[in-house]
Amino acid sequence: MTELTTTSGQPVARFAFGTMQFGGKADEDQSRAMFDACRAAGIAHFDTAHVYTEGRSETLLGSFARAERDALYIATKAGYAGGASRENVLKTFDESRWRLGMDAVDLLYMHRWDDETPLDETFETLADLQTRGLIRHIGVSNYAAWQVMKAQAVAAKHGTRIDVIQPMYNLVKRQAEVEILPMCAAEGILPVPYSPLGGGLLTGKYVQGDKAGRLVEDDRYAKRYGVEAMHATAAALVSLAAELGTDPATLAVAWVAHQAAAPVPILSARTAEQLVPSLAGMDYDLDEALYDRISALSATPPPATDRLEEA
Repeated sequence: MTELTTTSGQPVARFAFGTMQFGGKADEDQSRAMFDACRAAGIAHFDTAHVYTEGRSETLLGSFARAERDALYIATKAGYAGGASRENVLKTFDESRWRLGMDAVDLLYMHRWDDETPLDETFETLADLQTRGLIRHIGVSNYAAWQVMKAQAVAAKHGTRIDVIQPMYNLVKRQAEVEILPMCAAEGILPVPYSPLGGGLLTGKYVQGDKAGRLVEDDRYAKRYGVEAMHATAAALVSLAAELGTDPATLAVAWVAHQAAAPVPILSARTAEQLVPSLAGMDYDLDEALYDRISALSATPPPATDRLEEA
């Protein structure tokens, strides 16, 4: 399994923070407060992307990280808009480095699969960036398992490999268990999943009738998490958390981290106060019995076989 270290060689804790809200829902002061809360909790891995908040996320993260760059692990993404061509990857990555105020980053993801650009072109470009010392690790986000393995074979031709994958994974979105997480365990690829709280659903806020937030304000999230069974799982998690005297977000984060492939959950929030229950999940004592109990709150997806009667 890929092991992440800071540029100074120190191991990176098994949790990350996603800065998608920096410069958007979170203003500069709120963003700084979350960055500081993460550092106080021991998080060194920070995740951003070229497209987040029209570049403000990278700019703010870069300003916060500058004083302790060698103690951090910085990831960004390219290729969400404009595709994965060499020209677009190099252009947007240069913009990302300028915004971050960094000559190099620790991890560069391809943000999503691009059917239009040959994999040879994309991964030759990434290999070149790696050889030049501008990135340390290569990652992919939102790829299917077959796409990862196809790309991995191409990467090998260029003397490199995919080290990290960033899939969606949480208690109500468990498709990654079918092929992606088993692939990671078998191939030594580190899973760094986003949305451990299901866009806020697993915090319990919508169970309590909250009328604000992404599931209400963003059509994509409303569609993604608009399934009745998902809301029933969220309600059950709220009840279980109350029984245990903790927060549902704490359980949701700890559950993702406990999965057998040893994922690195990407925590996120809009304010430092909102982040507190997720940070508590980093140290929550989740034993196998409780893990199984939480898992039972949602449907386990069937394995990747057409012979389910033998599974």
